[in-house]
Parts: sequence; C-alpha cells; structure tokens
Amino acid sequence: MSSPSSFVKIPKSRIGALIGPNASTKELIESKLGLRLDIDSESGDVGITLSPEISDPSVLFRAKEVVLAIGRGFSPEKARRLLDEEEAVLIIVDLREFVGKSESDIKRLSGRIIGREGKTRRLIEELTDTYVTIYGHTIGIIGSMGQAEIARQAVEMFIRGRLHTSVYRFLHAKRREIKKKKMELWKKPYEKL
Repeated sequence: MSSPSSFVKIPKSRIGALIGPNASTKELIESKLGLRLDIDSESGDVGITLSPEISDPSVLFRAKEVVLAIGRGFSPEKARRLLDEEEAVLIIVDLREFVGKSESDIKRLSGRIIGREGKTRRLIEELTDTYVTIYGHTIGIIGSMGQAEIARQAVEMFIRGRLHTSVYRFLHAKRREIKKKKMELWKKPYEKL
C-alpha cells in the first residue's frame, strides 16, 4: 500500500525560501511532520508524501498549509507557527475575486492594506495577533482560527472601500471583546471559591 501524498504548486521565486539555507527549512518540515517533500525548482511543483509510520492524514493537510504559506510570501519563521501551534490556520484572500485581473486595481488594494510605511498591515497584525503578508494578488493570514477570521474581515473591509478609521474601530472593538472573554475565563475558576 502506498503512502498518502499530495501536491502543491508554488511560485518558482519562493522555492529558495521553502528549501532554506543548506536545506534547513525543508528538513525541518520533513522531520516535524514525518513526511518527504519532493521539490521541482524548475516548475514550482512540490510533492508531499507521508512516511508509512504516520497514520494521521491531517498531517498532509498541515504540510500543504505550511508549503502554501511559504509559497504565498511568508517567511519560514512565520510559517512555522502552523507547525508549532495546533490551532493555527492559513487564510488566503485572492484579490482577483474582488477586482478581476486588473493589475492596477490589485496594486491599489494591496497598497490600502499595507498602508503608509506598512502601518495598516502592522496594526492588523498587532490587534489580531496574526501574521499578514501581501504577495502578488493574494493576502495571506496566519493565526488562530478566531483571530485569523477577524483579520480576514478587516482585509475585506479595506477591499470593499471602508475608511481606515472605521476598520481600525472594528479591530479595536474585536480586541476588547477578546480581552473581555479572556478575563471572564479567568474569573470563573475563582467564583467557585
């Protein structure tokens, strides 16, 4: 019986980041997840094959997310969050779904999300505890499911033309909600005393 396998295609310009210096990134992914990556640097094709000892097929999905994250512009260090945190997810927002293939519209939307000197992107990351990257026609988000979803909503608000101040208010309100929920979780064990 053959081992479960999958396939991902990434831009050729990101192959070096996936392999890493002295193949360190590739080897880390392989050893951490128990699989083999077969990388074709000419085409950008990445084959992922699980080791026979691994019986959990979700490992294949996690490996695809890590490879795709690096392929969509995340540094290997930031993509590693998908390996280290069980609840971390990758969300990809394709700007072409909103504006078609117009390069000028894609650049304009990317600029809105990056902001002056990267301020807007940094603010999204700080208020949602996520990583955000803009690469080509995609916006990538890595974070816990809830936090990544909030970041995605903020990105889509920018895409739909909402003012920066209203998106910032949304992010601050969500941040307060999350802090309040965390405080309630801390209170509950002490209420029984």
